[in-house]
Amino acid sequence: MKFLIDAHLLKRMVSWLTAAGCDTKHTLDLPDENLTTDPQICDLSELEERIFISNDADFADSHILAVGRVACS
Repeated sequence: MKFLIDAHLLKRMVSWLTAAGCDTKHTLDLPDENLTTDPQICDLSELEERIFISNDADFADSHILAVGRVACS
């Protein structure tokens, strides 16, 4: 499985998931690091077929309102 971990979660999660055999990135690994916008994160997760893990409760709601479709679910 492939994951993308959000800024609100520990970078250490990458090590845990990688040790379990998963291909995992943290937003700190991206060019804009934790300044990467929600739409960029969603686009990247869709492009690379990654499951996005976040503690940001309003991430999905804001994406649905902005784009009008469910993504990163």
